[in-house]
Amino acid sequence: MDTGTHIAMGVALGGIATLDPAVQQNPALFGAVVVGTVIGSHAPDFDTILKLRSNALYLRHHRGVTHSLPLVLLWSLIIPMLLYLIIPGIPFLNLWLWVLLAVSIHVFVDVFNAYGTQALRPFSNKWIAHGFINTFDPIIFGAHVVGFVFWMLGANPAITFLIIYFLLVFYYLKRYWQKRVLERKIRIFYGEVEGIVTSPTIKQNIWRLAITTKDSFYVARAIDGNIQIVDQFDRKPLPNNKLMATARQDKNIAAFLSFSPVYRWELKEYDDYTEVRFIDLRYRSKDHYPFIAVAQIDDRQRILNSYTGWVFSEQKLQDKLLIEDKYQ
Repeated sequence: MDTGTHIAMGVALGGIATLDPAVQQNPALFGAVVVGTVIGSHAPDFDTILKLRSNALYLRHHRGVTHSLPLVLLWSLIIPMLLYLIIPGIPFLNLWLWVLLAVSIHVFVDVFNAYGTQALRPFSNKWIAHGFINTFDPIIFGAHVVGFVFWMLGANPAITFLIIYFLLVFYYLKRYWQKRVLERKIRIFYGEVEGIVTSPTIKQNIWRLAITTKDSFYVARAIDGNIQIVDQFDRKPLPNNKLMATARQDKNIAAFLSFSPVYRWELKEYDDYTEVRFIDLRYRSKDHYPFIAVAQIDDRQRILNSYTGWVFSEQKLQDKLLIEDKYQ
């Protein structure tokens, strides 16, 4: 989910915590729980700071180890310990349990969008991405805003948000059912489908789709349940040669390949180097695929420049390659 929704969930969880008798009877504990659930609801995304270092490092770790089982426990211990130092004497166990719930909910809701998480690390490095809730969902965020309004008007926050979350369960089930209907249509039409990546948009009736068959990649949109193919690419295996081996050793290319489940690749030869480009097919926007990885390799198999990340024009990409080269 987006930062705003995670924080909203933390505040809502603080309201639900008033069900706890210890929280009801101790204003200091209530304040600590609200602060703790808000911080805990955002804590796994503190890895965003890795962007300051490099996009490759960010891709390698965002929603990876920071969303893993050991880090869920670590976040839920560090935050209450810091709050306990500020407000000594408050019931630590109650505070820890509410913060643990906040951190766990953050990781849990992240598995439902197309980006996903590695929530089962260290037992599995598999990305779990169910792809039926948008990163920012106006229904979910709006439901929290409604809850805050009722809270400010004097409604019981615990009852208010329990009702809202009960209703949101049915909303999640509805979106899951919509995804399954789309997948069923695709499998009926294409037969042997090896993979389907669904990416809901901010609009309830529009979905982005990336479909993998034995020989092709299809990029599609579903509007009101009607599937429209917008692009088709031949599915070509990566060449087993020195050029591709060199490219895959680059940190930016390696980070991209570790994260992207469906992509195509292309080569462009220039006078002084060959450019290897990988293009993620999940995020088509206005006839453009903005999430890419690029490496420029000379005849001696040296990587001159490389980059991975989001770019929305060829000129922006070339500018970023020059910046990356400057700091290598």
